[in-house]
Amino acid sequence: MSEFDHGLVLGKFYPPHAGHHHLVRSAAARCRRLTVLVCASAVESIPLAERVAWMREVHPETGIDVVGAVDDIPVDYSDPAAWDAHMAIFKGAVAEPVDAVFTSEPYCEELGRRFGAVAVTVDVGRTAYPVSGTAVREDPAGRWPYLAAPVRAALARRVVVVGAESTGTTTMARALASHYRARGGVWEATRWVPEYGRTYSEEKYTRLLADRPGASFDEVTWESAEFELIAERQLAEEDAAARAGSPVLFCDTDALATTIWHERYAGGHNPRVEAVAARGRQHLWLLTDDAGVPFEDDGLRDGEHLRSWMTGRFRTELTRRGLPHVVLTGPHEQRLRTAVTAVDALLARGWRFAAPLPERRRYNAPE
Repeated sequence: MSEFDHGLVLGKFYPPHAGHHHLVRSAAARCRRLTVLVCASAVESIPLAERVAWMREVHPETGIDVVGAVDDIPVDYSDPAAWDAHMAIFKGAVAEPVDAVFTSEPYCEELGRRFGAVAVTVDVGRTAYPVSGTAVREDPAGRWPYLAAPVRAALARRVVVVGAESTGTTTMARALASHYRARGGVWEATRWVPEYGRTYSEEKYTRLLADRPGASFDEVTWESAEFELIAERQLAEEDAAARAGSPVLFCDTDALATTIWHERYAGGHNPRVEAVAARGRQHLWLLTDDAGVPFEDDGLRDGEHLRSWMTGRFRTELTRRGLPHVVLTGPHEQRLRTAVTAVDALLARGWRFAAPLPERRRYNAPE
């Protein structure tokens, strides 16, 4: 039998980390049912809906209900009027009676009193998980081990290598992943995402050969809808890799590049492929120039005469959309140095989170 009937955990979860999840699990173990209230201010840069979705994914257990509320009331733990305003929001989001509140904050007693509930503190000293929301926002890479998969997927810096056929995109993506893995620590988990379009092409060509032995790859025909499928799968594999990887992810092409391959093989634009590309979370594109790179026909390439046109289309589209990109030229070693410099600059810029509402604390306590 549970110690409490209905427990409550509330917080900003900006973003959620291992300490938050420890709090939720500790509370859930003592309650028949638990409500987790995510409170977000409109000034913060991670949307409320996204934080709610993250917490629901990490805590799918029966008996845990994650809900959200917008709370733009200034935080002043010494002001009864501010408390009243916050409580109106809390009780508006959690209407059912609560008999226990759980928090790692020193204001737990006052929160419990105002809910008419038992106040239970959990790991106030942050000894189980020495991390806070402030610490994560200041240095996500340094706190990466404390972040769950959906948060990693959202925060990973995604670098895409794009280019025409036989210009070394796969070689570059592999080399970059290897370079960052060699840095050790959290970077050992650095991954790269292969080009799904190539896998799809191989399968398509294999089926053609089964029907028509001796057919060449340029006899493969393409339908516009296939590029939407390729773009969706590319994005899904990218997201899956980001969830399990390091703070940086390298991608051999992306859904945006698929829009240009659609032009190449199907002609014109497909709005559905564009819509998939618009959902991407990429941060930097590396364009492999075709100049000086010999064309290698591996049996799945038929566009040697179009390589310069493709390079130009990538450059034009990246520029037109205002996307950050660097053109890689010269031999491989030079291209890798250029790419690493660009990626290091991206990582050095860090992660920009909007500051939460300032807090006036009566307590000298960590977030």
